[in-house]
Amino acid sequence: MEIILLVFTFVLAAFLGFELIQKVPSQLHTPLMSGSNAISGITIVGAIITTGAAESTFGSIIGFAALVAATINVVGGYLVTDRMLGMFKKKN
Repeated sequence: MEIILLVFTFVLAAFLGFELIQKVPSQLHTPLMSGSNAISGITIVGAIITTGAAESTFGSIIGFAALVAATINVVGGYLVTDRMLGMFKKKN
């Protein structure tokens, strides 16, 4: 039963994240990305806790996949935000 709950949570989070990002207009994407990096940091902590608390190998794999996905999200978010902010700097 625990495995089904873990898979359900993972699939629901992936689907919800995809749907939410798809609905954001391009003008708001960068400011929202900056704010979501803090939330993704919390997701990383939760994924670490989940991976450590998993009693099965499958739970550890799902937790690790969540950790990797959240880390990619944070790093990508900071790179995109830095690039967008660089567009507003004065050129010499």
